[in-house]
Amino acid sequence: MTEGRSTTTRSTTTRRGLIAGGVGLGLAGVLAACTGPSPSPTRTRTPSPTPTPSSPTGPDSWDALAAAVSGTLLRSGSTGWDGARVLENPRYDDADPQGILRVANSDDVVAGLAFARNTHTPVALRAGGHSYTGWSAGGAPGTDVPRSLVISTQALDGIDVSGDSVTIGPGAQLGDVYAALAKAGRAIGAGSCPTVGIGGLTLGGGVGVLVRSFGLTCDQLTGATVVTADGAVHEVSATREPDLFWACRGGGGGTVGVVTSMTFRTQAAPPVLLFSIVFPWSAARDVVRAWQDWAPKADPALWSTLKLLAGSRHSAPTVTVTGTWTGEKSGADTSVDGFITATGVTPTTHTATELTYGQAMAQLGGKPQRVSQAATSSIGTAALTDAQIDVLVQQASGAGQVSGVLEGGVALDALGGVVADVGRTDSAFPWRSALCTVQYTAVFRNGADPAPFDQYVRGFRKAMTPAWGDGAYANYCDAAITDPAAYFDVNTSRLHRIAEQADPDGRFAQPHWV
Repeated sequence: MTEGRSTTTRSTTTRRGLIAGGVGLGLAGVLAACTGPSPSPTRTRTPSPTPTPSSPTGPDSWDALAAAVSGTLLRSGSTGWDGARVLENPRYDDADPQGILRVANSDDVVAGLAFARNTHTPVALRAGGHSYTGWSAGGAPGTDVPRSLVISTQALDGIDVSGDSVTIGPGAQLGDVYAALAKAGRAIGAGSCPTVGIGGLTLGGGVGVLVRSFGLTCDQLTGATVVTADGAVHEVSATREPDLFWACRGGGGGTVGVVTSMTFRTQAAPPVLLFSIVFPWSAARDVVRAWQDWAPKADPALWSTLKLLAGSRHSAPTVTVTGTWTGEKSGADTSVDGFITATGVTPTTHTATELTYGQAMAQLGGKPQRVSQAATSSIGTAALTDAQIDVLVQQASGAGQVSGVLEGGVALDALGGVVADVGRTDSAFPWRSALCTVQYTAVFRNGADPAPFDQYVRGFRKAMTPAWGDGAYANYCDAAITDPAAYFDVNTSRLHRIAEQADPDGRFAQPHWV
């Protein structure tokens, strides 16, 4: 369908919408020993053989692709082009893909992949558009991704709650997912940003605000439909094509296939207590020390994040602990009060609010804005020594010394709880015994040169490597991390094998991935 014959409104939450979704199923990994990851070559796009004189199967021109699909094919100059080509991070606003296929059903995905094979056009996959590296832009300068056909599933956002399960289109945004589940009295655990697509979040693992009581988002996944590069459709679960299903659970986004629906196990929606504690910066070291001894080991009903932030938005660096509690309030009081006592410091402010599940998720999401940022990550594999805490605090404070940083520093998101109940090789996410995921960020003005901000966050990660090693979180991917084993550790070789089998020509290859 041409762009003039289609609307640009987001689809309603219907069964028809959700079965048509699509998002890149990423499997990262290169051949690496299970006893310890080592640098390995990543897969590259392999040119397809020269076509034979016989007619290709599927569309072999842009016009033919437009005619073959029910969704919308956009190219430069099309109505809605400028809005469709940008991601959530404005640093990639100069992206110039060859085209964007906004698929309306799984047949559109098959047609798009056939066109890519027939015309040797690179492919980029997009769900929510929150790619840290800009790879899903399909050709933003500086990303090392060629100008591509973007297969976009952002409008495929159906949500179908049925009993204790929910089937969701991968393009559904978390804010909409939470609202639909809350209306039905059900819940899943996922992230806080309301515009993040459920597909990409799940495929990369899914660390979220209820992770210690609900598990990673990928742990709640019970089935998915995957279209591989050859156009074959696979229904996957723990018992049907278990390798592909295993890869869906934390293997990352954008490498070997397009997921066209996802089914999750839900729980009864619990009441949620939100709390926020602000400490004086002078107490930062004491707070970090007490938090790392408390948050990853607390009752699984509790989750929290510790943020050390600086920059021009702050008159001075800040120390904030925020979190959720899904049990009886008395338990929260005991746990949180014990943490505060352990810091030895009186908080500047301490608030707590009891809300419904839907209200809590909406409040945590706030009012999302597109912001330019640099980011990378570590995995908090061990408690920091006093000397290492000094480094963490100094590096966070240093964000305020980087010219142009509006807000920067570090966020530590607690793991533990039921996350650790899953074996490290039982899903593609290997960090089951870690204390926390660690995200280093620097927000800057739109249009500014990102180089100094990339340098800051990567320097922060490097400074913490002696404490935490080279591990990183797949959903916080960084183009400067050149060995995929940093994301997948002991699972790297299995992911590589599955990727080689599902996408032998590297149709979905990304830089330093698979």
